[in-house]
Amino acid sequence: MGTMLSLAIILIFLERMLPPLPMLPPQFSKIGLSNIIVMYIFFFVGKKEAFAMGALKAFFNLLLRGPVAGLLSLCGGLFSIAVMYLLWRLFKDKVSYVSLSVAGAVGHNAAQLFAACLLLQNWVLFMFYLPILLIAGAIFGTITGLSLRVIMPVFKKIHGGW
Repeated sequence: MGTMLSLAIILIFLERMLPPLPMLPPQFSKIGLSNIIVMYIFFFVGKKEAFAMGALKAFFNLLLRGPVAGLLSLCGGLFSIAVMYLLWRLFKDKVSYVSLSVAGAVGHNAAQLFAACLLLQNWVLFMFYLPILLIAGAIFGTITGLSLRVIMPVFKKIHGGW
């Protein structure tokens, strides 16, 4: 888990070095590459460990960016994993890496926005930002899911299958 957390942190730092996308404000332009590590853990290590990794990533955000970022990361990360777990349990043989990634990204964004609105006591933000975050989650979840699909054969060779 320590090695996986290190890899996730490296991906977080690499992603922060990428320039923001011109059509989105910088806070919305996170692809979520570190979620590849969470999904790897989800499929090959265990579901409980995936939740633990989500919490560890949130703790890292708490240390690096403060309590609000840590809380939002925790809410988004754990809800994202819960959504992926529910879909995996319901549709195990029919769900793809990309669809799980998209659902997780959309769930992550929705949970973070919900938590931010609770903190700010401003529900107008929810109605304004929700469509933007749903679209961003679908786009970036697809990118992350496709990335995972490309590297998954390597993971399967290492672990002997899903």
